[in-house]
Amino acid sequence: MPNVDSVSSRGLRGGGLLARAFGLLVLAPWAPAVAQPVPVRPEVLVMEATHAAPTDEPVVAVPFGPGERLHYQVKLGVFSAGDGYLAVEGVDTTRGRETYRLGMGLEGGLLFAKVDDRYESHLDIRSLVSRHFIRDIHEVGYKSYREWAIYPELGYWERLDESRSETMVATEPLDELAFIFWMRTLPLEVGEVYTYHRYFKDDGNPVILKVLRRERREVPAGEFDTIVIQPIIRTGGLFGEGGKAEIYLTDDADRFLVYLRSEIPIVGSVTLHLREVRRGTPLAVRSDVAAPMEPEKGDSLSSAGR
Repeated sequence: MPNVDSVSSRGLRGGGLLARAFGLLVLAPWAPAVAQPVPVRPEVLVMEATHAAPTDEPVVAVPFGPGERLHYQVKLGVFSAGDGYLAVEGVDTTRGRETYRLGMGLEGGLLFAKVDDRYESHLDIRSLVSRHFIRDIHEVGYKSYREWAIYPELGYWERLDESRSETMVATEPLDELAFIFWMRTLPLEVGEVYTYHRYFKDDGNPVILKVLRRERREVPAGEFDTIVIQPIIRTGGLFGEGGKAEIYLTDDADRFLVYLRSEIPIVGSVTLHLREVRRGTPLAVRSDVAAPMEPEKGDSLSSAGR
């Protein structure tokens, strides 16, 4: 039986090029930006106060919850490059809205190439939109700290580490880490192609998910029936157009990410293997909560090859 109820105390170790490998749905290129965060402007807090969640607004039903932690082995070709994790760290309040605090980490390296990368996303528990995102990269000869405050109701995002902002078209924006968790809420019918315009940076849209097939997959955590997805992003890297990336999610209500494979020029194959799972506790929701949302207006759902 797959080991999906425990997690080891081993440290997290990874590889130098693996930040892009484990970044999964990284939709924008990285660039150095080391600075201290600045406070959100008071007038923004006042405007957002008008969008606070009503007390009767239901929590959206999702397959994950606080306490969930997935551990992975990461490989470059046949070489083990370490471990990473995806986690639901808890529930916080972000500018008056309750949010899941999502985490992703990678630490370790190959030979002298070491990394220590951390990501944090705050995903609204009621509207499933991103409200805050942090990307903290530490690699050989390279460091980058970026922090975004995302304002869905006001239609813009702000870079707190360098105090600049831009408008956004997405009305239900998601950052790259939030996208990974949100993808688990989708119906994912084999043969369908899902197109979304939900990335918070306009130049990363659309995000296309092709549902390819069902497949039995063995990983260190056990054997799982999975559904295989090919993500296509309007950027280069792991999931760029023309790339060969596949994501394997469990073909059940949990939708755990079991395995990931991508072919990268020069580097070769990068694979991610589920090692252990600690289940979380989904938040209590009302019985009349709707099923996960279909593509928003302006997005599409079509049959592959049609």
